[in-house]
Amino acid sequence: MIKGPAWIGEGSEIRNGAYIRENVIIGSGCVVGNSCELKNCIVFDEAKLPHFNYIGDSILGHRAHLGAGVIVSNVKLDHGEITVAGPNGLIPTGLKKFGAIIGDRAEIGCNSVINPGSLIGRDTILYPGTQWRGVCPASSIVKTRFASEVIVRRA
Repeated sequence: MIKGPAWIGEGSEIRNGAYIRENVIIGSGCVVGNSCELKNCIVFDEAKLPHFNYIGDSILGHRAHLGAGVIVSNVKLDHGEITVAGPNGLIPTGLKKFGAIIGDRAEIGCNSVINPGSLIGRDTILYPGTQWRGVCPASSIVKTRFASEVIVRRA
């Protein structure tokens, strides 16, 4: 489903079940996969959002890639103003809806959640399952590790 206004670049692939809402610009050679929803976004050339992604009020850089199930959230739970955590404190945006700016060639692992007002630098990798808020510098790797415990099952 495409609900305009929308602009889709040459050679982009919009797969079955994608929902492109108003005010979306998708560059050339992009993939927007099944069960993806985009709203108020700019997606630069060759970005890949292959399946089960939500991207609201955001910018995705050239060749950015989102793994399956990545959510780029655009609204705070209290519906208040979005701020960006800068090096000198919080920077007000004046917006109640703003997702993230994800840099060129950034790789976001499956089932990660990018919280409102986040900035992800170019060439950065976020491990699967990461919950991110704030500014992540360029060329960084965010390793998210979970501790698992195996116990004996009792009948």
